[in-house]
Amino acid sequence: MSVLVGKKAPSFSAGAVINGKEVVSGFSLDQFIGKNEVLFFFYPKDFTFVCPSELHAFQSKLGEFEARGVKVVACSTDTEESHWGWLQVPKNKGGIEGVTYPLVADTSKTISEAFGVLAGEYEYDMEGRLEASGPMIAYRGLFLIDKNGIVMHQLVNNFPLGRNVDEALRMVDALQFFQENGEVCPANWTKGDDGMKPSFDGVADYLAAH
Repeated sequence: MSVLVGKKAPSFSAGAVINGKEVVSGFSLDQFIGKNEVLFFFYPKDFTFVCPSELHAFQSKLGEFEARGVKVVACSTDTEESHWGWLQVPKNKGGIEGVTYPLVADTSKTISEAFGVLAGEYEYDMEGRLEASGPMIAYRGLFLIDKNGIVMHQLVNNFPLGRNVDEALRMVDALQFFQENGEVCPANWTKGDDGMKPSFDGVADYLAAH
């Protein structure tokens, strides 16, 4: 599993469902470079149990992310058709009806692999045949990407462990506070708290480059 923090987020172009209903091709995070931060998260599978709780939790806070200029985008290894079908199922029946942010279809599994969250890998057997080991679906990965396309925060949970959306929002606030003030955020920092003056070259280098 790779660490992408401080590196350019992998570029991709894939099918997706946007606005909760429209299937599109060629969806890419590159469209947000220079314009918006992106909260890009992976979930294992459509039509499951923990996943809809997370998707609805991000939807419930979508207005807060948007107020900060942040785009929320989700991704799994399911197809666009599967995403669309799940979006037609009401929440009280296990569906994700009402989710409006984009759902990317990583059917080739290359996006999950590029972001280092693919559970499983491809290998060749003794006869030279390509095989897959593991479930070949995405762990619960989450990536906060700045306007320059650089990964600033990364979190990866195993399948049983759902994420805290308020913590994701706190990380957005911390990133934007740092960008606006040039001050770093100590442990348990929340919006409205004081920051600290940086005292190492890495912070100065980042600010100089961005």
